[in-house]
Amino acid sequence: MPDPSPASGGETPPRPSRASLRTSVVWEVLQEALDRRVKAAGTDRLDVLDTGGGTGNFAVPLAGLGHRVTVVDPSPNALFALERRAAEAGVADRVRGVQGDVSGLFDVVDRAGYDAVLCHGVLEYVDDPADGLRKAVEALRPGGALSLLAAGLGGAVIARALAGHFGEARQALGDPDGRWGAGDPVPRRFTADQLTGLVTGAGAEVSAVHGVRVFADLVPGVLVDTEPGALEALLKLEAAAAELAAFHSVATQLHVLGEKRA
Repeated sequence: MPDPSPASGGETPPRPSRASLRTSVVWEVLQEALDRRVKAAGTDRLDVLDTGGGTGNFAVPLAGLGHRVTVVDPSPNALFALERRAAEAGVADRVRGVQGDVSGLFDVVDRAGYDAVLCHGVLEYVDDPADGLRKAVEALRPGGALSLLAAGLGGAVIARALAGHFGEARQALGDPDGRWGAGDPVPRRFTADQLTGLVTGAGAEVSAVHGVRVFADLVPGVLVDTEPGALEALLKLEAAAAELAAFHSVATQLHVLGEKRA
């Protein structure tokens, strides 16, 4: 997520971090969606479910905005780190960690109990992406917001090709799961059409699709770290390209914003 707003009193704004390249587009879109949901629900505090939320990269900042966030994650170590992180941020009373996964989601949370559900980096790893996403949508209240983030096929193909692994790039193109070989650490990748099809099939309407990390993974790190203003300019470029369909096919990740049908 982007760094906090500049402090008052004329202080110099903090420089964006490298981590913001990975989250800025998603964070901005998510905040806007939650703001709309706040107005529609007539409340300033939403119930948010973060499936696979790990150590709270999104959950803790969302709690900092005043929302109640439940994180479901299979890793007890991640949930322990989440608890510590929430306490350090002063939001422990608004963050709850529960051990589980999206496949058995309703063993640990209620159906139709949330105003927003985050499903970030989950569909790549579940046995049945359609079933997992359907459960995520079922956890939403009518009109609730779905934030889906998953690995994009095109970004992986380009990355392998630029690294000189042309056979692996071609393998990923033809593989049903978008894998470049047995050593590929990601079990599954998606195209934008595949993700939007999963969202509509799960009972939600697609509101927007964004490409994430269109350029960030291709630009040499030394350039971003040493060239004055390069990081800020790259963030602006990522934001400008995110909504353009022409760049969805080359993004490292794809973000789909959806809304549960009433």
